[in-house]
Amino acid sequence: MTTFPAGEQTHQAVLPQQPALESVRADTPGSRDETAHGHPATRRSTGREHGRGETGGKGTSLRRRHAKSAATAAEAAENGSGDASARGPSYTGGTGAGRVFVLSRDGQPLMPCHPARARELLDGGRAVVARQVPFTLRLKGRTRAESEVDGVQLRVDPGSTGTGLVLTDERRETAGGRVVTVRRGLVSIELRHRGAQIRNSMIQRAGYRGRRRSANRRYRAPRSKNRTHPQRWLPPSLRHRVDTTFSIARRLSRCAPVTAIHLERAGFDTHSLSAGRPLRGAEYARGPLAGTTARAYLRAKWNSACAYCGATGVPLNKEHLIPRSRGGSSRVSNLALACVPCNRAKGTSSVESFLARRPGLLARILEQTRAPLRDAAAMNAIQRLLTEALESLGIPVHAWAGHLTKANRDAMGLPKTHTLDALSVGRLDHENGGLIVRFPDQVLLVTATGRGSYARTTPDRYGFPRLLRPRRKRHFGYATGDLVRAVVPFGSWAGTWTGRISVRATGQHSLTTAVGRFNVRHRNLRLVQRGDGYGYAVRAEPAPPELPKIT
Repeated sequence: MTTFPAGEQTHQAVLPQQPALESVRADTPGSRDETAHGHPATRRSTGREHGRGETGGKGTSLRRRHAKSAATAAEAAENGSGDASARGPSYTGGTGAGRVFVLSRDGQPLMPCHPARARELLDGGRAVVARQVPFTLRLKGRTRAESEVDGVQLRVDPGSTGTGLVLTDERRETAGGRVVTVRRGLVSIELRHRGAQIRNSMIQRAGYRGRRRSANRRYRAPRSKNRTHPQRWLPPSLRHRVDTTFSIARRLSRCAPVTAIHLERAGFDTHSLSAGRPLRGAEYARGPLAGTTARAYLRAKWNSACAYCGATGVPLNKEHLIPRSRGGSSRVSNLALACVPCNRAKGTSSVESFLARRPGLLARILEQTRAPLRDAAAMNAIQRLLTEALESLGIPVHAWAGHLTKANRDAMGLPKTHTLDALSVGRLDHENGGLIVRFPDQVLLVTATGRGSYARTTPDRYGFPRLLRPRRKRHFGYATGDLVRAVVPFGSWAGTWTGRISVRATGQHSLTTAVGRFNVRHRNLRLVQRGDGYGYAVRAEPAPPELPKIT
């Protein structure tokens, strides 16, 4: 997983920054907590712009942090947690810097603050870094009991390959003589699952086991397939999606005062998806194989001829157009008839590469195929267990239909991403003025990488043992997956780098950065954060042309 290159103590990808941010004092009198959330304040400014938001010692004149008379309801909601707006009265919302998590002195979550406020807390010695990714501060002099915390909402848009999680806050603002609900995105996270990788690993392991049972030794009967499973059992690839989503939600609830969880819970009608049209009543029992068999159906569909060469009167085999080794399913739409020579010639290659020189035949065959339903079936299987897992956090969970998410996203003119879908989850009365006024311009990508393998040997491509793995996973104080900072004194990779490492017993560890991978000695490393089974990166959020404006 690509991580952050770093040439400074706190990298920009970890602590979001803007070119010029108005700096506000952390211990503002009358503020709700140490982050001065939601209250105007004054600060002597130098009149100079700083790339990291620092201010000098000498000031010029006092100025009010927000001009209430010129701010619209959307601007007031945007600046509620310390944003310094450089826009005029025509401000309509949009993207902004993601918030920084703040913990109290006793480790309890407080309201997230703006990155400029976080830098000032660190520069003033009023806070320390509790965690690098996601960047989290811990205050030194204030407890949760001494702070007023409004609370935030966690919105989750689950998916088969990725899940979007967004922390939001909602406020009721007065505009044009009416009260409207304004929603803001504070932190956006896109969790990328590795369910496909787990599935492929289990298929590979089953192949190794089958070879050991039959190759070069006396026959050994396979294990029976009628073994029972406990209640609520899921295959490991599906259980992984539930566990990782629950893990990230639990971490966010420890870093932010989450008061409610809004979950999109949509069911997929696989029968209608397979038919390509809505079905009603008895039509669900009239599938393509109703009253026939798969082989008879394929003979009628392909006219008892080879799909590739058109040969007739020869033995025909059932052929997977998308091979199972490449993720193809055994649906009848993915099956064809092929003669023995064509079946052997195609092997495990894709139909596109096999028929690359025959585009006309390839187009006719691809018309017969349909999208696999693996992702839809996976979401149907995990919906209920994911809801129960989130309810175990002790936070109220509200389930919403998928069409409501789409309606909110279309009404706000937002592009379709996992995080923007999560931002749109839940009821938003946009017909009566409810708006989404902002969302973070950067998304934290969290990729599930696992914590290593428990296998003692590394096999080759045929399943034979290639090398023996050491018992210890930690060498010279580092383990694979740790986030480290390397200072390379000389060579082609001279400089300061930050990334994840893969350890070796010799002490010559492998460091993966955003620009490449190279070897570095353990004595040149400094630990930034212990590996937690996830890799981190940052991507930009696509912004709409303009968010709606409260009038």
